[in-house]
Amino acid sequence: QVQVVESGGGLVQTGDSLRLSCSASGRTFSRYAVGWFRQAPGKEREFVAAITWSGGASTYVDSLKGRFTISRDNAKNTVYLQMDSLKPEDTAVYYCAARCGSYSYLQYDYAYWGQGTQVTVSS
Repeated sequence: QVQVVESGGGLVQTGDSLRLSCSASGRTFSRYAVGWFRQAPGKEREFVAAITWSGGASTYVDSLKGRFTISRDNAKNTVYLQMDSLKPEDTAVYYCAARCGSYSYLQYDYAYWGQGTQVTVSS
């Protein structure tokens, strides 16, 4: 079993960058694919990005390609989401989730979820 905790959120201005971290417990974390999702006020939770257990492959929602970058450091049991050129529409609670197996853009494929970290981008 894996437990994940997000950190790194905050209040920033348009154009700023933030790096979110997803820290995991469990010595087998390196076997888990990880996804990032977000939920804006009044909207459904949506897929952002995901990465394989090895970090060798990743996928993004088309609208965020080029601005967001997912990576991982298995030695530190941590997955990162680098967010650049932030916009007010990026304001949301960001969640990381883990699953044993290949990555997925589907929420119900992930068994382990964090509590989320708030990102607010002011205009």
